[in-house]
Amino acid sequence: MIMAMAMKSIDCLPLVTERKSWSSCVCRLIPATALLCIIYFIGSSYVAPENKEKAFTWGVADILQSSKVENCKNQWRPPGTEPLPEGIITKKSNLQMRPLWGFPKKDNTSTSLFTVAVGIKQKDLVNKMVKKFLSSGFVIMLFHYDGIVDEWKDFEWSDKVIHISAHNQTKWWFAKRFLHPDIVSEYRYIFLWDEDLGVEDFHPKKYVSIIEHEGLEISQPALDPGKSEVHHQITARGRKSIVHRRTFKHRANGTGCDSHSKAPPCTGWIEMMAPVFSRAAWRCVWYMIQNDLIHAWGLDMQLGYCAQGDRTKNIGVVDAEYIVHYNRPTLGGTAEKNHSTVEGGGRNKKSSHSHWKDPRVEVRRQSYIELDIFKKRWKKAVKNDKCWVDPYQ
Repeated sequence: MIMAMAMKSIDCLPLVTERKSWSSCVCRLIPATALLCIIYFIGSSYVAPENKEKAFTWGVADILQSSKVENCKNQWRPPGTEPLPEGIITKKSNLQMRPLWGFPKKDNTSTSLFTVAVGIKQKDLVNKMVKKFLSSGFVIMLFHYDGIVDEWKDFEWSDKVIHISAHNQTKWWFAKRFLHPDIVSEYRYIFLWDEDLGVEDFHPKKYVSIIEHEGLEISQPALDPGKSEVHHQITARGRKSIVHRRTFKHRANGTGCDSHSKAPPCTGWIEMMAPVFSRAAWRCVWYMIQNDLIHAWGLDMQLGYCAQGDRTKNIGVVDAEYIVHYNRPTLGGTAEKNHSTVEGGGRNKKSSHSHWKDPRVEVRRQSYIELDIFKKRWKKAVKNDKCWVDPYQ
């Protein structure tokens, strides 16, 4: 009956055409509306308390869910891990070898990594290096560029180091593929050396202590000038200093090195035969190594950009711990005999003349080609990156 009255009152609205009729309709509508409100409030008092609680809970849940979504937006995750709960994501790794069953008796996690490209012909020098670095608690990784691995099993340390083999590849090829910054991020320093080095007067732990104290992000041990093949004066050992960061060389045309020099190769520079990188520096250098330029020529001149600050201070040569560079070229294998062909009588015939192709000459030629490519890429990258600011210009 009440609903009928309300509907009746509402039905009169379209029929109102005069002011008096409109006032009469409104007067009848007000009591009906008030009656409906009373019915609503009285009925709501009989709603089950649990339903009220559910409604409240849903409201709170919506607020919390919105807050959670907002917080998760600010949470960075490695690409590809979005389907996983955060606690199960392992962002880092290391090169520590694990037993097939059980667990190591003690944690022998090393803080530094020593890597070296090796060939069996230099096993005498490599043996001395590996022994010295293993005894200093380093993780060792050997890059076998000649493909020979089994012959290293004669050494008692062979099973304690990591062997990676790829025929005729350089240490930079290996480094780009097996020393990703996320894999070696647990190591404070990464040594990336050639094999033809003598370490009789070198002590790995002392070296690390010195570069930590000096704040060197990129460094190398000095070369003994009396026994070494020295290609760049800045790498020669100074007998009166612990570390040096620049070289001095007078030239008549004014292009020499002096105390005012601020660029490589006068300062902020090392040679690439025995570089040592901090964790942060290596992350930068790894990205600068070109995947297809395996000799890495030209990289040395740009290392300063990865020095984590002033290259004249954070790059240096350690005199107190020095090595010998024997300059034994072996990468590239043995010389190959090449027979040329000539046209004759409609057939290709082998010439009576043949010549030997020297792998070392070919390697050097390729290195110069790659240097030119790298320089062009750097120049193009600088030109195209409008957001990049050169700190040394």
